[in-house]
Order: sequence, then structure tokens, then C-alpha cells
Amino acid sequence: MAKSTYFVQECPTCGRSLHVRVEYLGRLLVCQHCGGNLLASDSEGAPTAVPGLMRRADELLESVSRRRTPECR
Repeated sequence: MAKSTYFVQECPTCGRSLHVRVEYLGRLLVCQHCGGNLLASDSEGAPTAVPGLMRRADELLESVSRRRTPECR
């Protein structure tokens, strides 16, 4: 079973950190803690446009892959 990749976003209503799946970027979500609505967006806080969605997802997946791959010395 493949693992999902997540990013952290703060809920604009309650301020709690939420772990959001990368594939939800650009979608309207509901906070599990307070029930507030939020738009899943990248770390810069701007909603990701559909054309840039896959580019941003690829960047996030690549950064995770780099962290998991041990450096060759």
C-alpha cells in the first residue's frame, strides 16, 4: 500500500495545524477540529491554480523523496 504525502496548513478559523494530503491542494476542506471551512493551499498561502497543482505536488513529493534517500558519501 502506497503512503500518502501530506503538508501542514493552519486552519484560518481555529488556528490548529492540519495535515492535508497533497492531492487535496486547491480543494475546499472542513477542519476536523472546529468544522471551519478552508481552501487547501501551498505553503505561501495562495490557493494553487489547477495548472500549477501538479507542479506543486511534484515539488512536494520530490522534497520528501530527498529526505528519505540517504546521502552517498
